[in-house]
Amino acid sequence: MDKKTKKYTDIRKLTDNQFLNLYEMDALTNSGKPFHYYFASRNRMEMLPLLTGKQSSNGIVIYPVVRKEPDKIVMIRQYRYPVNAWIYELPAGLIDEGETAQQAAVREMREETGMDFVPYEGGSSGFRRPFYLGAGMTDETSTVVFGFAEGEITKQFQEDTESIEVLIVDKKEAIRILQEERLSLRAAFLLTIFLQMGKENPFAFLNTDINK
Repeated sequence: MDKKTKKYTDIRKLTDNQFLNLYEMDALTNSGKPFHYYFASRNRMEMLPLLTGKQSSNGIVIYPVVRKEPDKIVMIRQYRYPVNAWIYELPAGLIDEGETAQQAAVREMREETGMDFVPYEGGSSGFRRPFYLGAGMTDETSTVVFGFAEGEITKQFQEDTESIEVLIVDKKEAIRILQEERLSLRAAFLLTIFLQMGKENPFAFLNTDINK
């Protein structure tokens, strides 16, 4: 099928919320039969990727290696309302208008953990582009920002709507979390990379040139 094939005839915004909205699409099957398709988006109506053809990043997830102990990583355990449970995650958040992914990561790291974050600039840029989170349900994308965390942990900058515990995790604990705990998919995949890295070069995997 041609990648430029348009498989819908109209789109309607069904909700009017600040951070996330539901859209109804008059979609078409492969044989041209109409049906309704629903998806969520953080983008304004005029900025929907299916209209603009552009892939921008809505948010970031942070891969924060502890600078003084690079065989450890900073994680969070956060209460998530949709599942009424505490989930193990990596620090993450949305990119504010006018921010770069790196700037958003520095801000979110401070807000969620109280720690400073210094982005790592080495390695292939192919790992730093936006990727879709679940394209069957949403057009939301996220960019991983790799770097070093340092400073003291504090809840001083957390919002009242956030219930977050900050954790310093070594490889033994990372394995336990992967085997036993409720865990976000992004954190699970990034932890599997963390388990393979040595503290002498914790970002060695970024040197793979995936752009070739």
